[in-house]
Amino acid sequence: MSILTIILNILLPPLAVAMQHGIGKQFLISLLLTIIGWLPGVIHAFIVNS
Repeated sequence: MSILTIILNILLPPLAVAMQHGIGKQFLISLLLTIIGWLPGVIHAFIVNS
């Protein structure tokens, strides 16, 4: 995992997921979790991008 991915996982979780996996199911889950609360989105992004 690169430094850019780690920074994006923390600041913009849906963007980090979209960069790794494209705009699909994982992106929508990440977007929804980030809207609900920032921390669940960050956790999901780290799990998906690891």
